[in-house]
Amino acid sequence: MRQEMTHFDEEGNARMVDVSDKDVTKRTAVAEGSICMSREAFQAVMEHRIAKGDVLTVAQVAGIAGTKKTSELIPMCHLLALTGAGITFETDPEDCLIKVRCTAKTTGRTGVEMEALTGASTALLTIYDMCKAIDRSMRILDIHLVEKDGGKSGHFVCGQQTGRPGHPADGLQ
Repeated sequence: MRQEMTHFDEEGNARMVDVSDKDVTKRTAVAEGSICMSREAFQAVMEHRIAKGDVLTVAQVAGIAGTKKTSELIPMCHLLALTGAGITFETDPEDCLIKVRCTAKTTGRTGVEMEALTGASTALLTIYDMCKAIDRSMRILDIHLVEKDGGKSGHFVCGQQTGRPGHPADGLQ
């Protein structure tokens, strides 16, 4: 099934999608991504030795702020009244990896996928910014939508459509 490109009108002009006729529903989205860093940088984060401050606390606040600024950053996104936003972290000392998970919620006519993705991205970029004095070779990895619920398209879980957990794209290896 081929999807219609909704951000263009019949003449090919860019437009913001009109959602005024859509039903108001509860909507939730979860996005995540990771940052891989040197052992030295990872230990400095875990031991709160980064000169700019407590990295995970600042990244948490930045990620939540990112969800709230999404419509200002992504041209065709609707301005949403978020009812909730949160950032959590999972650390992997073995691989010197920090996984960021952002959850965004609203009750409205359009989804919060972009807000969750922007929140996760903003938190990851904040970690990079705060740690770059120690490690400029950090890598931000695999930012993707994990799950979304609500609206016409219903419930989506990454990997269920393709049968490949953790892989949002069909046919890519």
